[in-house]
Amino acid sequence: MKRRIRTVYIVLIVLTAAAFVLSVSSGSAAIPPSRVLAVLTGREAAAKEVSIIMQLRLPTTLMAFMLGGALGVSGYLLQTFFANPIAGPYILGISSGAKMAVAAVMIVVLGKRGSISGASLVAAAFGGALITTFFIIFVSHKVRHIASLLAAGIMVGYICSAVTDFLVTFAEDQDIVNLHGWSQGSFSGMNWNGVATSAVIVGAAMAATLLLSKPIGAFRMGENYARSMGVNVAACRVMLILLSSLLAACVTAFAGPVSFVGIAVPFLIKGMLGTAKPSAVVPAVFFGGAFFCLMADLIARTALAPTVLNVSTVTSVFGAPVVIFMLMRGKKASG
Repeated sequence: MKRRIRTVYIVLIVLTAAAFVLSVSSGSAAIPPSRVLAVLTGREAAAKEVSIIMQLRLPTTLMAFMLGGALGVSGYLLQTFFANPIAGPYILGISSGAKMAVAAVMIVVLGKRGSISGASLVAAAFGGALITTFFIIFVSHKVRHIASLLAAGIMVGYICSAVTDFLVTFAEDQDIVNLHGWSQGSFSGMNWNGVATSAVIVGAAMAATLLLSKPIGAFRMGENYARSMGVNVAACRVMLILLSSLLAACVTAFAGPVSFVGIAVPFLIKGMLGTAKPSAVVPAVFFGGAFFCLMADLIARTALAPTVLNVSTVTSVFGAPVVIFMLMRGKKASG
């Protein structure tokens, strides 16, 4: 088992590193990896290359790496909380709730001040994500069937998306020209302030998640088992919701709603590792989500260049079949 886990980690790290370099190198102006390395190490390089890499591609690539990992871990925590493999921030409408709150704040604040901080966007998204999550928790106590919970999440997502679309209709001001693209999911237009804010939030949430690995592992075995192991179940449930919502909120605040990563990645990673032990799964899910989003962003930027696709379009193409497979497998298992 340890050899299998070690092998999976090596493969994930190598693939993620390769995707990172490829993402920085590729674009409308191709820059060889050797030139990218020269820029990153401060060696002599053309001013144009330095500008493209340091101001455009590197911030975008770092955000895709961090936010992709955050989405994967957020999905894993939600699946642990609901004891349901289909739970994820996008499917349950949590990302849509966060998107609605961010859109409202952007329209109001930008209209008055002309600018807004990344921390304010994350705070707004966190509030929207929490409200949506609490509603889904309430619904989950009323319905036990997976299809009913899934349908409730989809309906919540539709409602929040409809409200967001209504808000965006009145958001034609030049100060928020990127709101339309952001509302569909995109890693483009990232800057170093966003990278710094995301690094602090995602880093802190990941550290807290890893510190809670043992309680989370006990919680996965059932609440009674967790109590017998001395775990404060109520506190554990609160931390699962807060951490998953914070991670999903950070993604939505900067990149908009990105679909299916939070479901597909944890499912695939757990299958590859052959274990659900949090201390082994959480870092692997982070790297899996990072790789998934790095490749999705790369495809979105280069597949139909100079046209740039929405990231959610690409993640849906590759993530939705995984979710369909999960549903079919679950039905066969219960049939």
